[in-house]
Amino acid sequence: MKRGILIAFIAVSFAGFLDAAFLALEHFLNRIPPCGFNGCEVVTTSAYSIVFGVPVALLGAIYYFLMFTGAVFAWQKGGDSYFRLLGRATWIGFLTSLWFIYVQLFVINAFCMYCIFSALTSTTLFVLGMGWRRKPKMVE
Repeated sequence: MKRGILIAFIAVSFAGFLDAAFLALEHFLNRIPPCGFNGCEVVTTSAYSIVFGVPVALLGAIYYFLMFTGAVFAWQKGGDSYFRLLGRATWIGFLTSLWFIYVQLFVINAFCMYCIFSALTSTTLFVLGMGWRRKPKMVE
């Protein structure tokens, strides 16, 4: 089961990286990404899309890249301790995603499908990271 969790973690973190890297690229090219929702332009150009002069999408790409490379490293080293440490770091992405979902819902009143996807991937990484830490129940 733990091998499956690690494989899923690698796949989800890579998907999150692709999503965030695409948004970061669109930001630096000064383009609005194509969107199935009406709010992508509002969200990606809002004051909340930049933190300390850095696009949130770039910060997300860095986060997902670190999660991906950390998981690949844990896979290669075969150590539970590496992945446990990585799993503990997933709360950063999870709480950040909760904040940005709140901002989209209650402040901006618009949604970006790429941002929703990122929230789903960071939440999935959090759940997978917590799943690794669970100890299996003893069978009598």
